[in-house]
Amino acid sequence: MKSRLLYSLPVLLMTFSISCEDKKLQNEHSIDLFADERQEGKAYIMNEQECFDASDMVLSASDIKLVDSSSGRGQSVFIYKIPFGQVLKTTRDSIVNFPVQILSNQRLKLKTGEMYVYLKKLNGYRFIAKEKHLKYQWLKAAPVYSVKKEN
Repeated sequence: MKSRLLYSLPVLLMTFSISCEDKKLQNEHSIDLFADERQEGKAYIMNEQECFDASDMVLSASDIKLVDSSSGRGQSVFIYKIPFGQVLKTTRDSIVNFPVQILSNQRLKLKTGEMYVYLKKLNGYRFIAKEKHLKYQWLKAAPVYSVKKEN
């Protein structure tokens, strides 16, 4: 009896190891049902007309400076100060008192010279808005566009 067990033990071990390898190969092969819908690393960037239409306020300003920022836990917050500018479109306020501070969820790639500032009504950030007197935030998908001078 012991000799039969001794001879059958290696056969059982080999059978077990082969069956484990087959299962391992099956687990590695996965089917992605949403491969065509996933677009990682691609962000939608609005053109100038889309930004203008989607904004509550559009300013033409220069000399925009980063005043404060917060990153780490939670969502990053950047506060910019616009010392002066010209109002091109407004849907809420008829009079804008400069300097104006705005909030952005992304660090803006500010250019030298005059640029368009696309703003939406501040949504959320209740405590920061009260402390910093913020009313507007940067339009989410809007890049920084320079003002083109007409000849």
